Amino acid sequence: MPSRPEGFTIALAHNGDARTQAAAALYRHNIEQTGIDDRAVIGAELTDPSGKIWGGIWGRTELELLFLDMFFLPEQLRGRSYGSQLLMAIEEEAVRRGCKRAIVETSSFQAPQFYRHHGFEEFGKVEFEIPGHARIFLRKSLQ
Repeated sequence: MPSRPEGFTIALAHNGDARTQAAAALYRHNIEQTGIDDRAVIGAELTDPSGKIWGGIWGRTELELLFLDMFFLPEQLRGRSYGSQLLMAIEEEAVRRGCKRAIVETSSFQAPQFYRHHGFEEFGKVEFEIPGHARIFLRKSLQ
């Protein structure tokens, strides 16, 4: 890579160290701009009697929004209302924290119908190069 006049260079990243530092700096910037420091991890997990975690839903709350980052249940536990119960638990906690809306992104081959069934509406889509598939963005009012 050619050197820049100031001596900076650009290199591809292969670990998360700089990303973690940049995320913290960006969050500090967000606090400076909004005056609000309310980001918090949120999650609900499905465990068996031995304490083994089988799946769950994880994300964060921030600026009156619930961001759902990951939701997983193994195939054999789907269709038994565990997913609905996990989603309800995390939404109730988000409301308790003051969240007004929830946002999730999923792929067409993952769970868009699950989210639609639970009141989410699509507000954006980015087509994949895989025919018939896309990244889908959904939102829901929690009020």
